[in-house]
Amino acid sequence: MQPLLSARNLVKVFPGTRAVDDVSFEVEQGTCFGLLGPNGAGKTTTLEMLEAIQACTAGEIRYKGRPLDSRYREEVGIQFQATALQDFQSVGESLTLFSRLYARRAEREELVRLCNLGDILHQDTRTLSGGQRQRLLLAIALVNDPELVFLDEPTTGLDPQSRRNFWGLIESVLARGKTVVLTTHYMEEAQRLCDVVAIIDHGRVIAHGRPRELIRHHFPDVVVRLPAAHWPADQPLPASGAVHDGEVELFTDDVAPLLDLLRRAGADLTEMRVETPNLEDLFLKLTGHALRA
Repeated sequence: MQPLLSARNLVKVFPGTRAVDDVSFEVEQGTCFGLLGPNGAGKTTTLEMLEAIQACTAGEIRYKGRPLDSRYREEVGIQFQATALQDFQSVGESLTLFSRLYARRAEREELVRLCNLGDILHQDTRTLSGGQRQRLLLAIALVNDPELVFLDEPTTGLDPQSRRNFWGLIESVLARGKTVVLTTHYMEEAQRLCDVVAIIDHGRVIAHGRPRELIRHHFPDVVVRLPAAHWPADQPLPASGAVHDGEVELFTDDVAPLLDLLRRAGADLTEMRVETPNLEDLFLKLTGHALRA
C-alpha cells in the first residue's frame, strides 16, 4: 500500500550547519508516527519541511504519492508549539475565524464534541487554562477536516491530568481514521500513542520502527533499579550495570540470578524496582544522558 506521506533523503543546510542529513521514512495512513529527538537534533527542522514551512535543500517529500503542491495545505492540519490567538475573541469565534480560511470544513458540532469545547465556547481566549487552550488549538488544526494532522509538542507545559486527557483526544482523532505526525519530549506519551517512531540525532535517523520492537531489540526483558547509595562502595558493578541520575541500572533476561548477585554483594534492596525497559530507556541509550541546550 502506498504510504500517505513519505520523506526521501531529506537534507536541510543552514549557513554553517547541516541540520538534517539524509533523513528518510514513511507514514502509513491511519497511524500515529512519532518524530523524536533531543534539543538541536534536527527534529523541528524535519517537521517544518514535512509541513511545507521550510523548503528542502535536497531530497523529496511526497503526499499520496505526489510532490507537495498547493492542495497540500488544504488537506493537512497543524498544531504548532505556539499559536497566537486573536485578543478579545471567544473560543467559538476563533473556530469560526479559522474555519473560514478553508474551502473544506469539518462539521462544527462534531468538532466541539471531539475537543470538549462545549462548556467554553463563549469564554474569552485570553482566560483559557493551558489544557483548554491546547484543546482549542487542536480543534483549529482540525477545522478543515484534514486527513493528516501535525501535532508539535502539544502537551508541553500541561499538568499530568491535562496531558493524559489530551492523549485521549489524540486517540479519538486516530479512531476517526486520521493520520497523526507527533513530536514530543515525553517518552511515555510517544510509547502510548505512536504506532511507529523515528529517533533523530545530529540530523540523522538513528532508530526507526515500532516502539515495542525497538525496545526488545536493544534491551533484555527487565531492568532492575536501585539508588546508587544502596550499592556497596567496595563492590564493583556487574558488567551489565551502570549508574545514571543517582540510580544503579542492571538489565537482565533472568531476574533470579541477578537478585542472588545483589544479595551476595550486600546491596540494600529496600528501594529496588524491577521494571520493563521502555521508550525512555531506549531514547537515553541512543542519544545519551547529557543535558543539551
